[in-house]
Order: sequence, then structure tokens, then C-alpha cells
Amino acid sequence: MSSMPFYVSPEQLMKDRADYARKGIARGRSVVVLGYDKGIAFVAENPSRALHKVSEIYDRIAFAAVGKYNEFENLRVAGVRYADLRGYSYDRTDVTARGLANAYAQTLGTVFTQESKPYEVEIVVAEVGDSADDDQIYRLTYDGSVADERGFVAMGGAAEPIETGLKERWEPGLTLGDALRLAVDLLAKDPAGGASRTLGAGQLEVAVLDRERPRRTFRRIGGGLLEALLSPEDPTHDIPAEDEATPGHHDTLTGESPRDESTNAQTQRPQEQDGP
Repeated sequence: MSSMPFYVSPEQLMKDRADYARKGIARGRSVVVLGYDKGIAFVAENPSRALHKVSEIYDRIAFAAVGKYNEFENLRVAGVRYADLRGYSYDRTDVTARGLANAYAQTLGTVFTQESKPYEVEIVVAEVGDSADDDQIYRLTYDGSVADERGFVAMGGAAEPIETGLKERWEPGLTLGDALRLAVDLLAKDPAGGASRTLGAGQLEVAVLDRERPRRTFRRIGGGLLEALLSPEDPTHDIPAEDEATPGHHDTLTGESPRDESTNAQTQRPQEQDGP
């Protein structure tokens, strides 16, 4: 005797997928993206130094995400390939955050409607412009929906209270130091109303798109420089105009003093002798 096929209405199926994706995203730590006087800042609660929530996509475009790491990492890699191919085939100026957001929206929408499990991710694609009015911030959700945000956006587990705090306290023209302290203060608040936590530089992943830098505007911030920017007593309120001369990751600014070449074995050369 054959059994009747199990039927689920399309409305119920979509609702179940949306609930599943939202629960997965809510378990992740939040990410804040907000504008400041010289660009766009990204602040994530992320103690891992290897698994990044914020990454560079192209010259003036960056990517931030919350949710399942393997899923948003696949999206990041696809975005880099899209940008490289378009920039190589046409022109570097043809690579835009709007085009990238549309490509991501198609991918997320297709997975949500056609696959058995949706992506448990929420992402932001941001592009820094020549002025604050030209900055672009696009927020994409698990079902491919796109929102054009102005000034700031928060994603992840405690996004709603963080968004409320940003609406009350964020204003155009903040210095980088003020913007970072605002973001960290909101990330540290307990959504249940308890005492706020203390988030130090070692628990944060911070990066910026600095409009005053030529071509590649993305820079990560860490170490002593991040600690100085987060301290209200420290006069540091922005990143240095020049990159550090120390060896290592050239897109990471830590505020360390340049290393003297005489102390670096890789740069030492035998001194020439005068005469025999």
C-alpha cells in the first residue's frame, strides 16, 4: 500500500527556512559598520586572529559578515574573483559595491529558494567614496534581500539594540577614535540589560576604508594603535597617513615604530673595506 506524499505549503517552507537562517545568524557575535570623517570603519567582536569577519574585496571595497564562517568565506572568495575578473576585463573603476551586492543577492536568493538549507549568513558590502556623501553601504540578508544603508549598520546576535544606540548617538563627521569607541561601547552592552562587558583590543577585529589613501584604501588596525584609538585619554584619533615600514602584513597598522635596518639580519650587508 503506497503512502500519500508529504505536502508542505510554499509559505510554510519559506517561513521554516527563514527561521532556521535567523537562528543561525543570531548565535554569532555582532559586527558594526559605521562612517567616520575620513572613511568607513568596521568593528567586530572576534578574538580569532586567523578567521576574519572583515576582509578587503577590491581597491575601495570591503566585506563584513556574521553567521557560519565556511559559508560567508565562500561568498568572500567569490566576490574577490568577481571583482578581479571585472576589473581585468573592463576597468578597475567598473568594480563597484552596487554590482557586487547585486551578484551576492542573486546567489543568496537562489540558494534560499532552491536548496534544502539556506545560507546562515548576513553580509555588508561597503565602498568608500571621494566624500562621505559618496560612501555606499549595502546590507544583504540570507534570502538575498538588499538594503542601502546610510551612515551605519549592525548585524548579528544583538543587532537591534546596537542599531538603536547608533541611531541615538552616531552623527556624521566623527573622528575614527570617536567612531570606534562608540561601536565598542555598543558591542559591549548586554542585550538583557545586565552590566556591560569590557572589550579590549585583543577581542576585536577592526579595519577601515580610508578615503585619503591612494588606490588600496583597506587597512586593518591592531596592537598599540588600536589601544590608543580606543582610549579616551589618548590624543590619537586617526591612523597614520603612511604605512609602517616594519616587515609583515602591509595592510595592518599597529603603531609600532619602524625597525632599524641595522637590527634586521635580512637587510644587513658586509661593509666595504677601504683599500686592501
